[in-house]
Amino acid sequence: MVIKVFLASSSGSTAIKKKQQDVVGFLEALKVEYTPLDIACNEDNRMWMRENVPSEKKPSNGIPLPPQIFNEEGYCGDYETFFNAKEDNLVYSFLGLDPPPGSKEALQAEKSAVKENGTHVEETSTEENLDKSRSEEVPVEERNGKAHREGEEQDTIEEVEGEATEDRAVGLEEALAEGEEEEAVEETEDAEARAGEYEEEEEADEDKEEEELRQLEEDE
Repeated sequence: MVIKVFLASSSGSTAIKKKQQDVVGFLEALKVEYTPLDIACNEDNRMWMRENVPSEKKPSNGIPLPPQIFNEEGYCGDYETFFNAKEDNLVYSFLGLDPPPGSKEALQAEKSAVKENGTHVEETSTEENLDKSRSEEVPVEERNGKAHREGEEQDTIEEVEGEATEDRAVGLEEALAEGEEEEAVEETEDAEARAGEYEEEEEADEDKEEEELRQLEEDE
């Protein structure tokens, strides 16, 4: 695609010259290739420009003034529309060209696309979440009943564990008591056995003393 810029090289209007320089200078800064077509020195260019500018874009006298901009045969606009596009960072769209990657216009287009897609996705996700929450919603009575049952089960478990703990404590006390009784019995039996042995020893000593006394009496 070729961008055509219709100019008047020998125009006596300072305003027209300034507008032409503004358009050409900006296109060169953007490195957009264009073809300048002089209407002052070429009657064919002048006639073609006048015939292809849309009637609604022509001034009241029917004679459009340069600069006029075209993309091949398609009309882009005059200086005023070009200036507005430049202010809005939409010159490539104005010229009917794709903005190069990294340009302000390309970044702006990407942000707009992301915003539109993100809003659409967000709305869709919100609707899906609402449907999901409705399908998964549990009646209050059912939630309360479930919580009550869980509380009763927990109380039962605690009671069983408490009873088991008490039983183990009682068992330990009984075992300790039985052990103490057995030890006491054993100590009593040992004491009785020792007492019996002591008595036997005393009886033997007495018998020995009596025997010695009898022996002395016989000797006398």
